[in-house]
Amino acid sequence: MQRSGIDAVDARVLLRAVLEVDDVHLIAHGSDTVNTQREAQFRALAARRVAGEPVAYIVGEREFYGHVIKVTPAVLIPRPETELLVELALERLSRDDPQRVLDMGAGSGCITISIALACPAARVTAVDRSESALAVARENAARLNARNAEFRSGNWFDAVRDEPYDLIVSNPPYVAVGDRHLTQGDLRFEPASALVAGEDGLADIRVIIAGAHARLTPGGWLLLEHGYDQAPRCRALLIQAGFGDVQSWGDLAGIERVSGGRAASL
Repeated sequence: MQRSGIDAVDARVLLRAVLEVDDVHLIAHGSDTVNTQREAQFRALAARRVAGEPVAYIVGEREFYGHVIKVTPAVLIPRPETELLVELALERLSRDDPQRVLDMGAGSGCITISIALACPAARVTAVDRSESALAVARENAARLNARNAEFRSGNWFDAVRDEPYDLIVSNPPYVAVGDRHLTQGDLRFEPASALVAGEDGLADIRVIIAGAHARLTPGGWLLLEHGYDQAPRCRALLIQAGFGDVQSWGDLAGIERVSGGRAASL
């Protein structure tokens, strides 16, 4: 095929989707030609990518923590840095203990499902106020057989009342209104309701921190993903709310992406 106007990585992902094959097949058959119909399909997808549409929305999926997650424009696209949040959560859970976990803001369900599959004895509850997002999350959970995951509709803690949890995790909206990044790259196509949180980007994080302590078991953890420059303010909010062992963790690039703390023990 002639040049498509997109980079090699994107081209490979789109070609995999059109041919319904994996990377091994593409490498083994790199010199093969494709028929006219498949070439037309590929060019149609490439044109969408050239126009800026995210590859994940074009092919309808994204890999996250070793799982293929369905995505639609109703949910954020799972990103590698969010895997840090999952890893930190799993460090605080046992595969065989019936612990209770709450994921605030289910989106595609990628966090909920990853934790549920890694800890089959746990009960993992996720909430989201978007019915469209919940439909995607439930479909992902069913397809990946995450039977210990449940999804509830509601605005943050309104969906769970006063139920106790051993761990609360969240990748909430944390982009400030008017942030220039909202007009760049994939963010232009993703749901604003899952991105934007007030003038400083911390509106939803404040709500979660304020309500989490009362819903955690003694010694339970709250872990929050946040923006690249928000760690100091998140730590301050956690300390102000009475959390102990407050700290932040960096991603592979050394950027502090997750902050958290423990509820007081009895």
